Amino acid sequence: MMTRRTLFGSAVAALGAIAATRFATMPKAHAAGEFEIEHTDAEWKKILTPEQYEVLRQEGTEAPFTSPLDHEKRKGIFTCAGCDQPLFESDKKFDSGTGWPSFWEPIKGAVIEKSDSSFGMVRTAVECHRCGGHLGHVFDDGPQPTGLRYCMNGVAMKFTPAAS
Repeated sequence: MMTRRTLFGSAVAALGAIAATRFATMPKAHAAGEFEIEHTDAEWKKILTPEQYEVLRQEGTEAPFTSPLDHEKRKGIFTCAGCDQPLFESDKKFDSGTGWPSFWEPIKGAVIEKSDSSFGMVRTAVECHRCGGHLGHVFDDGPQPTGLRYCMNGVAMKFTPAAS
């Protein structure tokens, strides 16, 4: 039987879930002067495509199996779409089957790892060291030698093939 109390409780729970989701996806502010490359929000919107802006600056996630970089197999370097910082070498890439480009190791000093407790789970977010752009997350279920899986949003990166 639906009473006012159960109806009110359900409404409060629903509003709480909506608020938690909304605030969990809000971008985390960086301190001014924290990164080598910095722009205002308006400047980032001019520099990036809407999809890149959503991921790099708003900490969004692209849909799985949508990035051509997931299937990129040529030798080369994956760079940040926001600032061209070299991030990953192609020989560190592997097919994780998750639908996102995955790597077992970044280029030394290229990324920052931060705790991310959005969506009710604790993960490690990966950001570009140069501009602070959100790239994806790192998990401990990757291949050897590191055992790590840097699961990156393809839209947050560009690929530069090696010279032939």
